[in-house]
Amino acid sequence: MRPSLRAKILDVCARKIAAKGPDVGLSFYAFFANRNDDPELLMEAAEWWIRTHKLDHFEKATKIEAMVRAMEA
Repeated sequence: MRPSLRAKILDVCARKIAAKGPDVGLSFYAFFANRNDDPELLMEAAEWWIRTHKLDHFEKATKIEAMVRAMEA
């Protein structure tokens, strides 16, 4: 996963958790604007979310954040 996508995911997760608490759920669409302005990045996120990790449509932001942080280690 490219560093810019990792940073975006971590930022969105942190903002959602801060606003709505640790039980907030999100989908990979949460990392993108309503219009598809970067299809390559969207497909990279979808590949990671759906094919690589077989995640449900909605997952807890804390889980996604932990998974992405583990990739950095």
